[in-house]
Amino acid sequence: MQETESGTDTKHNFISEMTGTEDRGYLTFTLGDEEYGIDILTVQEIRGYDSVTSIANMPDFIKGVINLRGIIVPIVDMRIKFNLGDVTYHEMTVVIVLNIADRVVGMVVDGVSDVISLSSEQIKEAPEFGAVLDTKYIKGLGVVDQRMLILIDIENLMSSKEMALVEQLA
Repeated sequence: MQETESGTDTKHNFISEMTGTEDRGYLTFTLGDEEYGIDILTVQEIRGYDSVTSIANMPDFIKGVINLRGIIVPIVDMRIKFNLGDVTYHEMTVVIVLNIADRVVGMVVDGVSDVISLSSEQIKEAPEFGAVLDTKYIKGLGVVDQRMLILIDIENLMSSKEMALVEQLA
């Protein structure tokens, strides 16, 4: 998918890709009071939050790095990245380890819920909020029973210029 200045073409392309009958799997997780979903195919593993090694001059949302079986993995706190208020680490805090464009990245979330399948009918286009909220990393909104999931385009988010964690995807 190609990213544009407004990000809307990316979103429309994603929605048009979802027109088939094939369900897609999403790992759901919580950040504050909201529930999010990311493509399950990007998830390498889920692990409890452990201390990280801080690196000077990193943006606030990059907590540091961990050594994961010989691979140095940058850790991003999604609560800080999404400006979701106070950050507290507890026994339910987890790190979702992602493999995106052959790069391993970890993201800290409040907790992991489950893995669900969504059909194209269950995914709605995210509303436009103008300049108030940047929605270019939101694929859409998933509706499951009475729950609404914010579906994150994690590949585009992690490869964005502001994150600079993964080489820009073509």
